[in-house]
Amino acid sequence: MRGNTFGKLFSLHSFGESHGPEMGVVIDGVPSNLDVSIDDLQKELDKRRPGKNPENTERNEADMPRIISGVFENKTLGSPICVLIKNNNHRSQDYEAQKNIHRPGHADETTLLKYGIRDYRGGGRASARETVSRVIAGYFASLVLPRSIKVRALISQLGNQFQMDNNENNFFLIPENRLQLMQPQREQKISDYLLQLKKEHNSVGGTIKACVENCPVGLGEPAFDKLKADLAKAMLSINAVVGFEFGQGINFNQMTGKDSIQNRQNFGGIEGGISNGQRIDLKVTFKPVSTVNEYAKSGRHDPCVLPRATVIVESMIKIVLADHFLRQSAYSEYK
Repeated sequence: MRGNTFGKLFSLHSFGESHGPEMGVVIDGVPSNLDVSIDDLQKELDKRRPGKNPENTERNEADMPRIISGVFENKTLGSPICVLIKNNNHRSQDYEAQKNIHRPGHADETTLLKYGIRDYRGGGRASARETVSRVIAGYFASLVLPRSIKVRALISQLGNQFQMDNNENNFFLIPENRLQLMQPQREQKISDYLLQLKKEHNSVGGTIKACVENCPVGLGEPAFDKLKADLAKAMLSINAVVGFEFGQGINFNQMTGKDSIQNRQNFGGIEGGISNGQRIDLKVTFKPVSTVNEYAKSGRHDPCVLPRATVIVESMIKIVLADHFLRQSAYSEYK
């Protein structure tokens, strides 16, 4: 295995390079007779789609999905589902200047050292373009999960200037907004900031907060497939992610045991690696992208990946939950 497959009972296998003809994903383990809506799938893809906002990369892809197996008359068949996405707006010539340049913090050099070859056009397989496969799989994962489960991710921090993580609002009542912010009222200031970074060929990192409501009790398979472990692997597999927390996370290093057990929600909905039925709280930290200064003068790049990454975080959470939901369902049926 080369690390392109994720999940056990519900699994995805992603393939394709940033400047290849198509990106794609094979999803296995989806039960039969589930309703499939191309419109709903497209809505999810549009949240990640490049080129739709001025703060994004100028690469403009329609990201229209083409389902070639596993679905008939808008119903899942129970067989593997394969979905393809065309790469139409790549400009490979823009990357000739980067052919022999290795960006610090990127996969340029490590890919070459590992495989002895790399596709330098837009990062090849290491490009965030790969995450389109995860969003597709996340949509199909949502069909597996009970409708009562709600998953949402929003930006809680951007650089050292914009801290938005607070408990003033119900997370799921925060209005939809273009940049996926926990505080939509700061959108204009943050937009101006990102556009200035883009002009300066600079970038910024930040944190995405995610919540899951109405998660069933009992998801997670200790000892090695704990729910927290699989969520951590899912989040850390996303491009540019450098940190993962659940519940109080690193704040536990300031607590005593007596402090920590006063509020069960400190444990973020997961105890002993198993969901306890409470809200699951996650934080995912992204580094600034490495394509800055001279590296950013050719090609097309995002000054900040977070506005397009919230749906990727949501998708990977749904994939983990769907996998564990099917595993727990099989266990419960066996009992």
